[in-house]
Amino acid sequence: MRTDPARHDPATYPFTLDIHPRYGDMDTNAHLNNVAFARYFEEGRVRLHQHLRDRHPALDGPRAIIANVTIDYLAEGGWPDTCRLGAGVAHVGNSSYRIGMALFQADACIALCESTVVHRAAGGPGGAPLHASLRAALEGLRLAASAI
Repeated sequence: MRTDPARHDPATYPFTLDIHPRYGDMDTNAHLNNVAFARYFEEGRVRLHQHLRDRHPALDGPRAIIANVTIDYLAEGGWPDTCRLGAGVAHVGNSSYRIGMALFQADACIALCESTVVHRAAGGPGGAPLHASLRAALEGLRLAASAI
């Protein structure tokens, strides 16, 4: 993730949103703290899923569980400058998919994130195969080919 130049390019991400840091997101060194970064990426993941449901009403309710989250911190973030979060689908498997995200501030990539999401069976614990409508929706939000 960290070494892929495409992941540092905002044009790689088909879904974006602005994040407005709060004063309380700073650490004692007046930088955005790592917990704030994790919250921003959580917000991006949730908004990406909402975007999917808004455009594909046939998708069921919440059946996604997070199996893994990896964050690479690349640079310091500051308050009060707005951050731009980019997100997209990095990989689609049989019963899971990976979401790739980046956080930008002042035109610089300050953090990268990858989350593995497992589609679970209704009422059951394990993973369930992705249905065709979800798979198609995910494919429509793929990261630019150079970042996959």
